[in-house]
Amino acid sequence: MMDLQTVLPVVWFGIIGFGVLMYVVLDGFVLGLGILAPFAEDEGQLDHMMNTAAPIWDGNETWLVLGGAGLLAAFPRAYAVVLSSLYVPVLLMLIALIFRGVAFEFRFKANRSKRFWGAAFSVGSMVTAFAQGVILGALVEGLPLEGGKYIGGSFSWFSPFAMLTGIALVAGYALLGSTWLVLKTEGPLQKVARTVARPLVLGVVAFMGLVSAWLPFLDSRIMARWFEGANFLWLAPVPLLVLANAVMLWRAVMREGRDARPFLLTLSFFVLGFAGLVLGMWPNIVPPEMSIWDAASPPSSQGFVLVGVVILLPAILGYTWWSYSVFKGKVAADSGYH
Repeated sequence: MMDLQTVLPVVWFGIIGFGVLMYVVLDGFVLGLGILAPFAEDEGQLDHMMNTAAPIWDGNETWLVLGGAGLLAAFPRAYAVVLSSLYVPVLLMLIALIFRGVAFEFRFKANRSKRFWGAAFSVGSMVTAFAQGVILGALVEGLPLEGGKYIGGSFSWFSPFAMLTGIALVAGYALLGSTWLVLKTEGPLQKVARTVARPLVLGVVAFMGLVSAWLPFLDSRIMARWFEGANFLWLAPVPLLVLANAVMLWRAVMREGRDARPFLLTLSFFVLGFAGLVLGMWPNIVPPEMSIWDAASPPSSQGFVLVGVVILLPAILGYTWWSYSVFKGKVAADSGYH
């Protein structure tokens, strides 16, 4: 019979993973709108793009806070390693998130500086997405650890693979943003979104192929997990589903009508990619050698914080569902945000 010391880290790994995934899929399309801002034909069209997310975007960072706070409470050793090793990209991401948030609000109030804040919103979104991709790439590649402590320098995270994943995530968020616009708009803006989404689908699929092809050449245990023993047999459905999803997504963006399909298929693309990453990392929370049990706080601490999460998580899910249901449907070009 498994004890709490074994079970609670697994539960917390699931909670943190769920929080990170929710942040990626919910805030990802807002970051995508910022990345796509230069494609707006005029300031009115950029207003329209931002208005599709204006009523619901504020709550998205809640999931990022949940993931970060959960990591600190449940896996303090992993939190210490990640923050000390990835301090520069994490700090860059947080600064860019603040910059993006300020720009989003100020742009709607500005008159003479409206173009500046529009550019700031775009730059903040791009830098945030790139920094998140770099963090992901550095974790996948593996951090230099010795006895559970980080032994690398301030820029040990910098590598060609991390740069590739940074660019790949920018493209992925842009695809998410474009399909969100297909879902939420009509007329000229939807046409622009469909036009942009088509090359982005090809780009994202190409990036996923490049990342997958690069993994065997990394000093990482993620690829080894996929090919150890009979693992590939029961993990094989994930890449097969990714391939099928890519084909359906391409067909969805090429055909008019069924505006929800491209967005839903892009979401499933992210979910499948996240599932593949988790399956490859398990049971490590910081590759290549720190497992969830190595990094876990005492069961008493995990159990105490879990009580709060059991109360808080349904409230966050309820608020998220309510806000998206209230503001469902198409957003007209003359809709305003004040």
